[in-house]
Amino acid sequence: MDLTYTAAEEEFRSELRSWLSANIPDEWSRPGFWESLDDDESFRLRRDWERDKALAGFAGIQWPTEFGGRGGTPGMKAIYDEETVRAQAPRTVNPLGLTFLAPTVMAIGTDAQKKEIIGPMLRNEVIWCQGFSEPGAGSDLAALSTKGVRDGDDFVVNGQKVWTTNAMYGDKIFTMVRTEAGSEKHRGISMLLIDMDQPGVDARPLKQMSGASEFGEVFFSDARVPATDCLGEIGDGWRTAMLLLSFERGASGISQYTEFRRQYDEIAAVARTLGRDTDPVIRNKLARVLIELECLKLHSMHVLTRTEQGKDLGFEASMTKLQWSEAFQDLWEVYDDILGEDATLDSLGDLDLRPLHGQAMWSRSVTIWGGSSQVQRNITAERVLGLPR
Repeated sequence: MDLTYTAAEEEFRSELRSWLSANIPDEWSRPGFWESLDDDESFRLRRDWERDKALAGFAGIQWPTEFGGRGGTPGMKAIYDEETVRAQAPRTVNPLGLTFLAPTVMAIGTDAQKKEIIGPMLRNEVIWCQGFSEPGAGSDLAALSTKGVRDGDDFVVNGQKVWTTNAMYGDKIFTMVRTEAGSEKHRGISMLLIDMDQPGVDARPLKQMSGASEFGEVFFSDARVPATDCLGEIGDGWRTAMLLLSFERGASGISQYTEFRRQYDEIAAVARTLGRDTDPVIRNKLARVLIELECLKLHSMHVLTRTEQGKDLGFEASMTKLQWSEAFQDLWEVYDDILGEDATLDSLGDLDLRPLHGQAMWSRSVTIWGGSSQVQRNITAERVLGLPR
């Protein structure tokens, strides 16, 4: 693997680091700041900041310049991921649109779709949600039951989606709909681009155990969408969805490593503050998870090297998801071990535990969403190692 960056990439790092330093207020890095805001205020701040970042030229790092991107290298994208995490920059409010929808539109969208979707998304003028999961179709996406019936130039859509990120703030949703009556499994599905600001769309928040409502459920009741707002061919949505999901494969895990390594230092500091750092069992667990994180870093550089060489990661992407999600969960299990029964408290003396508690609770989800660890192990065993089903 190549552990170095080019001179141009290091120059980009310096430029980005300077902009981040000048444009992230000190209070945003204060522990508990974001947790002290209500959901609406937090979203507004993040949306405005990300728009300013795009206008400054620090968005769409690897996107072609014709679509408003920087036209950068995979190394520049890795540096961007690393530096934004290191600077504790606000997390994006348009993650699914930027990661999945935009490159799909670039690849197969009509000229009108490219013009109407990509620029406004990059500048956060339009927030996109993803409507894939349903109450009866989670891991088995092809079991979806949301239906679209053709009515003149429109589809009339009825059904329900669930676990929709940013559902309460979404302007539009790219969603899988069965548009051919009587079709089964992967056939007869279309990816429709639906305006959420209409009477037939109802978004409702889902309360998480952390108290946040990052997800929601979306109900379609005779919602209308022009047939021209289909991404890819009508009835060929499964192919479109597989293309869309493939764009996650370029992620190397560098941003995860950088964030997890900072969190490790915070957890180790808690152990020292509570006097648990001398416990040999705790020390052993901290050492083991630190080794896990360093292995994640090396794996991430290996993935980045392959990406820079133009190689398709293919099913090896499952190894990356498995490695970072398991390492993240192991890290926060050590945090719970350090606190013991005090894990139920919001604070210990002057130590505010609320931000850390939020991360600990979130860690329970990462081995489920985006492909559960069980599914990733099956893929790795069968497609990478060649083991029998």
